[in-house]
Amino acid sequence: MISFPHLMTVPAVAQPDKVLEILQTIADSLYTYILIAVLIGFGIYFTIRTKGVQFRLFKDSCLLLFKGEDSPANGEKHVSSFQAFAVSLASRVGTGNLAGVATAITVGGPGAVFWMWITALLGAATSFVEATLAQLYKRKDKDSFIGGPAYYIESGLGLRWMAVLSAVLIILTFAFGYTLVQCNTIGSAFQNQFGWNSQIVGIAVAVLLGLIIFGGIQRIAKVTAVIVPFMALGYLLIAIVVIVMNITAIPHCIRLIIDSAFGLRQAAGGLLGAAVMQGVRRGLFSNEAGLGSAPNAAATASVSHPVKQGLVQGLGVFIDTIVVCSCTAFILLASGVDLSGANGKGIELTQYALSSQIGPIGSLFITIALFFFAFSTVIATYYYGEANLKFFTKKKWPMFVLRILVLAMVVIGTCISLEEAWALTDIFMAICGLCNLIALFVLFPKVKTALDDYTRQRKAGVKNPVYPKWWED
Repeated sequence: MISFPHLMTVPAVAQPDKVLEILQTIADSLYTYILIAVLIGFGIYFTIRTKGVQFRLFKDSCLLLFKGEDSPANGEKHVSSFQAFAVSLASRVGTGNLAGVATAITVGGPGAVFWMWITALLGAATSFVEATLAQLYKRKDKDSFIGGPAYYIESGLGLRWMAVLSAVLIILTFAFGYTLVQCNTIGSAFQNQFGWNSQIVGIAVAVLLGLIIFGGIQRIAKVTAVIVPFMALGYLLIAIVVIVMNITAIPHCIRLIIDSAFGLRQAAGGLLGAAVMQGVRRGLFSNEAGLGSAPNAAATASVSHPVKQGLVQGLGVFIDTIVVCSCTAFILLASGVDLSGANGKGIELTQYALSSQIGPIGSLFITIALFFFAFSTVIATYYYGEANLKFFTKKKWPMFVLRILVLAMVVIGTCISLEEAWALTDIFMAICGLCNLIALFVLFPKVKTALDDYTRQRKAGVKNPVYPKWWED
């Protein structure tokens, strides 16, 4: 889950200093002119080269997610395919799914939702490629497997310096940067809803997080496997309630989304470009396809064939954007509230729309949803930091230091302004994403070989395709 700096409830800064302006200019340029174009281009490229793997093997993706046929040998510990999926989905589904969609509609109009859907359909192919690579180049760890961009960059490309850069950027971006901003959101939400002191909230969240992350990947996987389905299904249920209450308006909402995505009136008014840009940007940074975060979770799964986890992780993009983001979009559009920004932007607009349908409990529900969305993101992004720290060392004391620093970020995040931190985080993430995409392009033949092998076995009637134990070669 990707969030955005202007969506956070932080003290306003009247005149940003020159350093902040420069950082934000660099971050915006990397996203708007480079990363978005590259991510979309690679999504199209991988969709074509895999013959639309996200569509033609969609049934396999769904079956693999819940089937769980892979079991540990001799009672050894392992992380299941579903648990690895839950960890990655925890990082994808966050406050951006609630606030980012509202901002996209406010700025770009309802047509932005259509372009979010398009980016998800293309991004699923990119997610498939990076997750399959993570499986192909994963390594044996103490209680599970471990891997991610740093691992396949070093082993596949032989570029140690690039792998080190990727690992460092993931630690800074996800373990530290995302922890700060997600916990800032939690603190602000509880302070606004209940009047609770945000620092006290931060300490409580830090204690809860500590109980989880000190249990290692096994506990992280088990907790996210419970939280993620709970929060996603809960949000889906409330969206269904709003849709049923406004069932006659749904056909109009769908027409509005499609017409706004292509309409001549929007083009004449300059909104068509805004709809495309907002939809693409929010979609890409909500589902994280290609940014190099989810492969860290994908590598942990114990599966008999690397393509299996690739298919499961591709499904995560659909769930994040096509399901969860669409829930927010239909809540906003079906409620009939003013979407011009008069009722707020981002999370405030989502709260207002839901409250207009189900009363004051709507604002409370969004606050609780925010907590679970943001907290699960912090759990997952902490693990991304741990996986990349292990790229450098397996000693216990650095892991202990990382955990203490992350817990400190939880508390700090509830009591500081984050403009500078977000600008730096955005720059780090953009560079990390570009490093990852280069590796995906160069190493794609490895993925294609694995995909062809999986497809060949399935066509031959093999129900459970198996690949050689590549991590032991």
